[in-house]
Amino acid sequence: MKVLVTGGAGYIGSVVAQQLLRADHEVIVLDDLSKGHADAVLPGATWHQGGLAEAAEALDPSVDAVIHLAAKSLVGESVEHPERYWHGNIVASLGLLDAMRDAGVQRMVFSSTAAVYGNPITETIAEDHPAAPINPYGASKLAIDHMLTAEAKAHGLAAVSLRYFNVGGASDGLGERHDPETHLIPNLLKAAAGRGGTAKLFGTDYPTPDGTAVRDYIHILDLAAAHLQAMEWVRPGTHEIFNLGTGVGSSVRQVIDAVERVTGRTVPVEEHPRRAGDPATLVASGQKARDVLGWAPQHSLEDIIRDAWAHL
Repeated sequence: MKVLVTGGAGYIGSVVAQQLLRADHEVIVLDDLSKGHADAVLPGATWHQGGLAEAAEALDPSVDAVIHLAAKSLVGESVEHPERYWHGNIVASLGLLDAMRDAGVQRMVFSSTAAVYGNPITETIAEDHPAAPINPYGASKLAIDHMLTAEAKAHGLAAVSLRYFNVGGASDGLGERHDPETHLIPNLLKAAAGRGGTAKLFGTDYPTPDGTAVRDYIHILDLAAAHLQAMEWVRPGTHEIFNLGTGVGSSVRQVIDAVERVTGRTVPVEEHPRRAGDPATLVASGQKARDVLGWAPQHSLEDIIRDAWAHL
């Protein structure tokens, strides 16, 4: 297939593009480098430097599918500056759908988020869990999911939304390098390596066994595999949602312990109050993805940390 990857110079997008190229797909990357890196656009991919407003320049009837990974994704920023998320996620994604419709491209895989669920009311989150986001980031992604449902019904779009939780790890030189880095594992690894000062632990009074937030971590390679499988699976006129996760949560303190085991280093940590908009627990069931897509995670939390440590 000929595939447009929006945000394809970012962390997740570059690994998705890498795996598409390895599967002999033709890849077009659309990225304005606001978060991505030029050297993450791999040889063999065609690069259009621009944002979603320039999507029409990268789309034509020869494109078979779009994998949409370009988005603003910081919970804290979304609380402080929600307007950035209305424009950068909702309005920009509507423009992408308009460009796809004009070009006759009718297959999309959308990188959504578990943040649409807000504070969970079940131990693990399935796709029928009520969507009740507690921050503008999650709300913006949910709005895009609603757009895809309507687009599929009205115009025959074949769409899948992948709602995932916390992603980590690296793949052959491609790993996390956000600025600023807000993700737990790379910050813990930098602290362990003596390169990031003291790691920050946000919240020790959550209603969890050890008081710290619990998250479901999946390896970037497992996530990329799900995008490729979803792209092959999509059905015209339907919008399906799949949660991606291991079904097992790890608390922040458990992740710190795992980092210390893998690296053999002590992680200096300082405790801070909770961040606004962060739920206590987010763990996916992942059963629908297993049953329908045939997807299942192949990597453990230790694998994620080991690969991220090697990439650091």
